[in-house]
Amino acid sequence: MEKVKCAFVGCGGIANAHLKGLRSLWENNIRTFEFIAVCDVDRERAERMAEGIDSFQGYRPRVYTNIDEMLEKEPELQAVDICTTHNEHHTVAIKCLSAKKHITIEKPLALTIRYGRMILESAEKNGCILQVAENYRRALSERTINWVIKSGKIGEPKMLFWLDIFDRSWYWGWRDHKNVAGGGWTLDGGVHFADLFRYHIGEVEELYAISKTYNPIRYRDRAKLSDPVMIDVEDTTMAILTFENGVTGTWVLTNSAKGKEERLRAIYGDKGTIKWGEGLYIEGRHISLEELEREYLNSLSEADKEKLFPGGIKDTIAIELKEFFDAVLGKGKIETTGIVGLKDEAISMAVYESSWINAPVKIKDIEECRIENYQKTLM
Repeated sequence: MEKVKCAFVGCGGIANAHLKGLRSLWENNIRTFEFIAVCDVDRERAERMAEGIDSFQGYRPRVYTNIDEMLEKEPELQAVDICTTHNEHHTVAIKCLSAKKHITIEKPLALTIRYGRMILESAEKNGCILQVAENYRRALSERTINWVIKSGKIGEPKMLFWLDIFDRSWYWGWRDHKNVAGGGWTLDGGVHFADLFRYHIGEVEELYAISKTYNPIRYRDRAKLSDPVMIDVEDTTMAILTFENGVTGTWVLTNSAKGKEERLRAIYGDKGTIKWGEGLYIEGRHISLEELEREYLNSLSEADKEKLFPGGIKDTIAIELKEFFDAVLGKGKIETTGIVGLKDEAISMAVYESSWINAPVKIKDIEECRIENYQKTLM
């Protein structure tokens, strides 16, 4: 069996989710990959990753703490899975692409849109595959919601409501520092949500937003809420989105809301509503999401089922990685390409840029780097 020779760069938190996905593929006899190297500035993390891969692959990848050394000493390497902190994405990606290695890279694509464009240009120049890790859309629930919308079950979409209102008082390490993370949850998790907006509804044309930090103190001791740390990312954003097709959206994220949590994720059409976690509401009836999922699966051909959920796997990162390996082997295409990742990130960055100038911004102006006041503080 032909296999893609791969390496990890960055062996921290999210890389462990990738490791779990690889194990799921392996255990389902999808073994189109071979990890020959792992790299992290922290050797202990790299060693743990090597042990994890060894536990199912059957042999241990070589361990590196320097990416230049790894690229020099691994001439057979074909592809790299990049799971570093956000501020390192463009540096690591361009090194790998310049060495003619295909890459899959965790979201967001880069710390800024300008850095993201540099990655896209390097991938094109070097003839390399570039996949951005947008795994949320690959879940059965999201594929089902997309089918519900595209098949006209809610009629013509009119309004999006996406509200996550909760409290997180504990410290999240580097993710709570702007120069490393690029922003708070609006960027970190927000690019996933932006990808779903685009996947289910279409392109966002314009947005107006407010971004604030109501609580700049977080606590290292999560249980006792002690050992305070000052953070410098936003904890609250509120945005109004206008889509190219006329849909309007309200997008609210806050992790500084004391008391009662509220979650609302729904798209309203002129015939009904699809609500995340609940299902379809139409003509006085409620059809559960579980029932819709069964109906959706029954509508698929066996070939489509295997493409979307290979081997019956539901792990979205596993599915994403299989797509990447298949593409490297010339047996498929990338769904979440570099341009998809750039467009997703532009929506998140538009929130910060709009708040910075206190005015609506066009998403195209963000994508094309005509507005980058907030982002210049990151460069």
